[in-house]
Amino acid sequence: MLDLFHYDFMFRAFVAGVAIALIAPVIGQFLVVRRYALIADTLAHISLLGVAIGLLLGLNPILTAIVVSVLSAFGLEFLRSQKRLSGETVLALTISGSLALAVVIIGLIKSYKVDFFSFLFGSITTVTASDLWAVLILGTLIVGIVFWFYKPLFAISFDEELAATDGINVRAINLLLIILSAATVSIAMRIVGILLVSALMVIPVLTAFQFGKGFKKTMALAVGFSLFSVVVGLISSFYLDLSSGGTIVIVAMILFIGSMVVNRRTK
Repeated sequence: MLDLFHYDFMFRAFVAGVAIALIAPVIGQFLVVRRYALIADTLAHISLLGVAIGLLLGLNPILTAIVVSVLSAFGLEFLRSQKRLSGETVLALTISGSLALAVVIIGLIKSYKVDFFSFLFGSITTVTASDLWAVLILGTLIVGIVFWFYKPLFAISFDEELAATDGINVRAINLLLIILSAATVSIAMRIVGILLVSALMVIPVLTAFQFGKGFKKTMALAVGFSLFSVVVGLISSFYLDLSSGGTIVIVAMILFIGSMVVNRRTK
């Protein structure tokens, strides 16, 4: 099995995949607890627009995806805080608008269609050295920020009003969470694919919740399930010639179904 590491692209894919497996559920758990899971999907569609802009301008698509998604995060949080539209309405409008713009832009750059599909569905063969460094640097930064702001993130996840009475700047922490989510989605899309990246942020967390542990233990379990899904998914996709993103998510779904069966029998 170790012969797959003789290929440079597989080594890069595994390093990037492990990094993403560590980051995605850490951010995803705060989103799931807050019932913000749909935001991950919204940010994925926004990242798709960022990729399209990057390919059109000849820039690194991951960097443009991060810039576009982070800027959009400010807009999402502003609209949510105004409360003129419901949260679901804001997300639905954003998904539709960003997807429409991405499709129009991609129609202008036909020579990049193959590259674009690798971002949609994930491709282990397209992870470059620059992609790997972007994942490692940004991933380290994201995890560091999460642990630095762990207490306020934890507080607003369960009760915003109580957090505000404790002197926490709820609006700023909400914005920070969305920005971290946007960055996570953008760096994960090469491995998992934009259409499936939100699943890697949510499914391992839901699997871990089946075991009824505390918040920190659940996060540790979610990271473990995420790592297993990524490693098994990448190995399977390599030897079976399957889409890396789809295979990773299928493994994660199998773990989730298995956890539900175990949870039901235990009860």
